[in-house]
Amino acid sequence: MTNNLKTFALLAGLTALFVWIGGELGGTQGAVIAFILAAAMNFYAYWMSDKLVLKQYRAQKVESSDRLYQIVEKLAAKSGLPMPAVYVVPEKTPNAFATGRNPEHAAVAATQGLLQLMNDDELAGVMAHELGHVKHRDMLLGTVASTLAGAISMIAQISRYSNRSSNQRGNPLLLIFVLVGVPIAAMIIRMTISRVREFDADKESADLTGMPLALANALQKLKAGVAQVPMSKGNPAHAHMFIVNPFLGGLANLMSSHPPVEERVKRLQAMAVQAA
Repeated sequence: MTNNLKTFALLAGLTALFVWIGGELGGTQGAVIAFILAAAMNFYAYWMSDKLVLKQYRAQKVESSDRLYQIVEKLAAKSGLPMPAVYVVPEKTPNAFATGRNPEHAAVAATQGLLQLMNDDELAGVMAHELGHVKHRDMLLGTVASTLAGAISMIAQISRYSNRSSNQRGNPLLLIFVLVGVPIAAMIIRMTISRVREFDADKESADLTGMPLALANALQKLKAGVAQVPMSKGNPAHAHMFIVNPFLGGLANLMSSHPPVEERVKRLQAMAVQAA
């Protein structure tokens, strides 16, 4: 199964969970309320998420003379994408992310730590990865998946206060499963979507730059850099946006939205062997 088909199947799974829990415990009223809230959150996130994220991380727009801008400009031209806005985040943790609702309204950002750590080839590999997310509209997919997962949890909470049928009142195990098991399942599906898209963006970077080993080296540096200087500020809910998870400790490692760096490096090394 291709990654696109996997993503479609996983989104369909989230939607099925959403509908099932609404019908089983929330009733028609609960499902309608949750659906309206989910639609409103999706609409708001679609139009405003990029501005909110850039503001939260104090991202500063760079000029055309900047090293990062020039690298992104060459990559965007080669890929046929519109030139995104380019930002630098004043953060020592090495990392990068893309945001925006579509390729015509996209932004890519790199931290100061990333710029200091990477040579030009490695930086190009990282930014080509982010442009891969832009090309495949992964920011929108991430928003939809996150909102659906949140809506499922919301319906589960609403169901605690809704008028349930006598059969449901007599089945406490079903209630426990819906309140606990279904939100966890939704979170796992959302994380799986993020992992699938990371592999796609890695391949896009390798194809665009022709240097899969440059991204492999960058990922290894990123893993070590984040371990030394994890991000102290920010929202763990944004972890899926970054090229590697910038938050360490606790559930951040156990429930990571990213595939293991070792697996990503292994795939990139295999691409390099095939291209040789």
